[in-house]
Amino acid sequence: MYEAVHAHPDGQSTVARLAKTAAEFSFEGVVVRNRADERAEFDAERIGDEYGIDVVEGIEIDADDVEQASGAVGNYRTDETIVAVAGGTPAMNRFAVENEKVDVLARPMAEGGDVNHVLAKAAVENGVRFEFDLSGVLRTHGGRRVRIIQSLRKLADIVGHYDAPYVVSATPRSHLELRAPRELAALGEQLGLSSSFVEAGLEEWGRIAERNRRIQSESFIEPGVERGRYEEEH
Repeated sequence: MYEAVHAHPDGQSTVARLAKTAAEFSFEGVVVRNRADERAEFDAERIGDEYGIDVVEGIEIDADDVEQASGAVGNYRTDETIVAVAGGTPAMNRFAVENEKVDVLARPMAEGGDVNHVLAKAAVENGVRFEFDLSGVLRTHGGRRVRIIQSLRKLADIVGHYDAPYVVSATPRSHLELRAPRELAALGEQLGLSSSFVEAGLEEWGRIAERNRRIQSESFIEPGVERGRYEEEH
């Protein structure tokens, strides 16, 4: 199972510290999903070897509008193993699920965002995963926490009905915010999600990384000649 993290300077802890704690919590890997303007400098292979964990290079595109997001996806797709787009608005959610170059629609229900059958069908067609972001359940309380739980349950209903792809994350920005897979599975049970559902969502990050690394490795044919980055079906 994998966790997707925000490392310093986008978060409070270094990639190495997050990887160390994740390994102690029995994660197999971490995806570093910093925003484009807050990139972390790290040696993924060295950190991975030191702590016995897979360190995946990724990016979370947090754009002001669809045009900006589209440009960023084009800029980063060939260099990053996992590309996520921060959603929440109807326009951004739709852009993400309709773009086969996007791996994950992050936080689709944030800030009043919504997901419907049209978006679910597009996500299935393009292989874009909806993110179940558990950070709000873990780190808020009161009425806001209740609304977050309701939105996650709605998302689960739609994902289940259309068999849409998804990932799960606690979105830690510090090693102190990491939670072990068994804790997240237990939390899922409290929310009405099965433990197997949560575990599958944590495992999906690793499957995305494995698939994209394979495609990237196969894309190079000879100098100046590459196969289409995403010409294979999702």
